[in-house]
Amino acid sequence: MREKLRFDHGDVAVRALSRFDFPVLDYLLHKDRDWLEPWEATTPGMRTLLDVRWLVGALVKQHRRGESLAFVILYQDKVVGQLNVSNILHGSVSSGTIGYWIARDFAGLGITPKAVGLVIDYLLGDYGLHRVEIDIKPENKASLRVVEKLGLRHEGTKQRFININGRWSDHEVFAITKEELDGPIVNRL
Repeated sequence: MREKLRFDHGDVAVRALSRFDFPVLDYLLHKDRDWLEPWEATTPGMRTLLDVRWLVGALVKQHRRGESLAFVILYQDKVVGQLNVSNILHGSVSSGTIGYWIARDFAGLGITPKAVGLVIDYLLGDYGLHRVEIDIKPENKASLRVVEKLGLRHEGTKQRFININGRWSDHEVFAITKEELDGPIVNRL
């Protein structure tokens, strides 16, 4: 069933990540290091090399175990980025947190808001969550534009929330609940 997870909106789609995505993700993540690194989480006190093979393998395993959801972002059926849903809780909380990245050559084309919207629609629809959250460094203007386009509600600031480049960084919190939807969120674009 995992491999069948695919959602489309025009030229943009998201589908479940597979181990076969390693070569293209490895290429994109290394090619765009200077573009992506300012926003990536780091482990305090450790400087590690980017191990994309391990990362893809870990995400696929977590997805299979139901601990998270991992997708690739497609533009005209070409992999151009990646999206994860982590911190998934069911029951009385029923929430998840979305994180994503897109290759520099495809930024600003409206791909990311559509991809995020497709996943939000799935999470608050068939997947059965009640709330979806996205946490963004205030300096990340491109990601702030994504949540603005989708109409997510600003909830506040998580101070010193995620370690980025060896420093604890504040993140702005944006969210949406099932009750706030009046149809597919991707239709807001």
